[in-house]
Amino acid sequence: MRKNFGAKPWTYPQPVFMIATYGEDGTPDVMNAAWGGISDDTQISICLSANHKTTKNILARNAFTVSMAEAAYMKECDYVGIVSGNDVPDKFAKAGFHAVRSEYVDAPIIQELRMAVECRLISYDPKTCQLIGEIVNVSADESVLGRDRKIDPAKLQPILFDPVNLGYHVIGERVGNAFKDGIELK
Repeated sequence: MRKNFGAKPWTYPQPVFMIATYGEDGTPDVMNAAWGGISDDTQISICLSANHKTTKNILARNAFTVSMAEAAYMKECDYVGIVSGNDVPDKFAKAGFHAVRSEYVDAPIIQELRMAVECRLISYDPKTCQLIGEIVNVSADESVLGRDRKIDPAKLQPILFDPVNLGYHVIGERVGNAFKDGIELK
């Protein structure tokens, strides 16, 4: 038997995106956002309301980075989602993050978070809060690469948001091979 909950923004998994921008004065800013995902091969879509300082920064500079929140920095990543850059202008520094300028877009990469998606703004709709960015580069620290020189989620330890129980979880074990294991059912 199923239990009905009604219309809720509940899907699994929900990544914890750390969206970093530069403010008007060049100060790095970051926010925590869970409502987003890949919307095309080279596009990311995120739901951000217009009142966020991050949204204003993106609209002013047409650029942002999206880092994956990691288990080792869970408290810091949660903190920047609790406080607003409109109220705490140095929350990036208060979280203990350090900015490295992206080579591809006018936005900071968070040095402590080892994977970043570097994006240019494609569009923003203030009515729906949908922001779409063009992915121009993905960068990852060597420490999260496996023997095949690709990103290893076990090394990265990205966290996921549980919208039902308001928790964070680490990605679990590998249970199969995408685009391969289902072939036997053909």
